[in-house]
Amino acid sequence: MIEVLVVDDDIRVARVNSAYVEKVPGFHVAGEAHSAAEALSRLEALPQLDLVLLDHYLPDDTGLAVVREMRRRGNRADVIMVTAARDVSTVQEAMRQGALQYLVKPFAFAGLRAKLEAYAELRRTLDGGGEAEQAEVDRIFGALSATSEPDLPKGHSPTTAELVRQSLMHAEGPLSAQEIAERTGVSRQTAQRYLKLLERTGRATLTLKYGDAGRPEHRYVWTTRS
Repeated sequence: MIEVLVVDDDIRVARVNSAYVEKVPGFHVAGEAHSAAEALSRLEALPQLDLVLLDHYLPDDTGLAVVREMRRRGNRADVIMVTAARDVSTVQEAMRQGALQYLVKPFAFAGLRAKLEAYAELRRTLDGGGEAEQAEVDRIFGALSATSEPDLPKGHSPTTAELVRQSLMHAEGPLSAQEIAERTGVSRQTAQRYLKLLERTGRATLTLKYGDAGRPEHRYVWTTRS
């Protein structure tokens, strides 16, 4: 599990962001903080933390000041800025301080999910160790450039797309369109349409299950599960 500290001055926002994080497979919220001092205290108390979702506007200091102090203390936890600060100077300084991602408020769950999944992909890539050829280097940097879900084609519902995506992502193994339909309450044809969209956008992989006779059954598996 990737252990996460959520830092936001607004307690309600922190709770929402924590709930979002917990919905992404492979991530666990180890704690919350609502000020710079509390964030640094939590970082000291939770040395196993992997990632900090960090607001910039905190009541006693800035998020960037927290990052600087983290590094001064030798804390190497990764940082994703999650903030309403959108001035270029702040974004540039966040890059210089080593923030891996920068997510501007307000955002939907899909936006944060995409950042977290990109981060998880980066960790999987780096965990391989060894030396990297140029293609591998490109893949490492490319993992950080993931964006949120592409715009849905005309006639597709975001609600239905999320239902299908969640069902597939939390499945123990490959699912057919009929199984997705039963889990989501949509028709088999609708489930098939959204599964094909996930396959086209690289979110799902198509597998074939061969029976005793007839055409093979199309089954889909989520490709970015942690």
